[in-house]
Amino acid sequence: MPTAVLTDRERTAVQAYLRLLHTVRAALDTHPGPPGPPVPPSVLAEAETALSQAGLRGNEESFFRLLHDWHPDQ
Repeated sequence: MPTAVLTDRERTAVQAYLRLLHTVRAALDTHPGPPGPPVPPSVLAEAETALSQAGLRGNEESFFRLLHDWHPDQ
């Protein structure tokens, strides 16, 4: 359960990162067969934009602290 109170922009950044993480995991899935689809550039761009708008771009320590506080299993 989230314990940190995030701003709207911080929450958007965390959600965009989680979408990126799930997309990358799907792309790197190790099941037999052809590799999964590549990560769409739009997913990466969404995460980059959200991090910038939240003032977290280049401040990974703060971002990952927020991520852990809000979504500890990631």
